[in-house]
Amino acid sequence: QVQLVESGGRLVQPGGSLRLSCAASGTIFAINSMGWYRQAPGKQRELVSAITSRGSTNYADSVKCRFTISRDNAKNTVYLQMNSLKPEDTAVYYCHAIQWNMDYWGQGTQVTVSS
Repeated sequence: QVQLVESGGRLVQPGGSLRLSCAASGTIFAINSMGWYRQAPGKQRELVSAITSRGSTNYADSVKCRFTISRDNAKNTVYLQMNSLKPEDTAVYYCHAIQWNMDYWGQGTQVTVSS
């Protein structure tokens, strides 16, 4: 079993930056992909960004050119650097990982963008 723990979420002003981290632990053999989803109240959960173990990345159109995903495979950790934050980025951000076609989720970290 894989456990995911997110950190870094907090209140930030519009235009500010945050860096989220997610560390995977437990029974880790070969995590194929890690990424971030977010969900705001009353909205569907959406994919923000994902990265494979080889470094291939993808981003939602709404965060392209503002967010950057990266990972440290040795530490089984994924990061999300968020710049130029907007109020619409406010959501609970969930870490996600895939290992052997199994999905794992973190408990989420709250990001609030407000002046």
